[in-house]
Amino acid sequence: MPRRKLDPLPSVAFQILLAMADDPLHGYAIMRQVEEQTEGRTRLGPATLYGSIQALLEAGLIKDVDAPAGDDSGSERRRYYGITGSGRKIACEEAERLAGVLRVARAKKILRGEYV
Repeated sequence: MPRRKLDPLPSVAFQILLAMADDPLHGYAIMRQVEEQTEGRTRLGPATLYGSIQALLEAGLIKDVDAPAGDDSGSERRRYYGITGSGRKIACEEAERLAGVLRVARAKKILRGEYV
């Protein structure tokens, strides 16, 4: 079986999928959401963001979608992206993989505290 381009899923791609888990977003909103959900630890520049979006589109993990009802931005150029079923599945698998890593880190007493 050929190796997938996004296997393993890069951290930025995972953060983008998480950002879109609730609603479709446009590029700038994805940038803001990723920064917020990582408490400022991850800031995406345009090249990283749109390169990752292109890879996610090509892999079928996200898709172009219509602007949500009530979008009054007036920007004809604004593109919205939504997570696909495959994208949600891959994000879930990555979250489970990371949860397993956290379990090992706790067992090895590397990580302590109130984490997942």
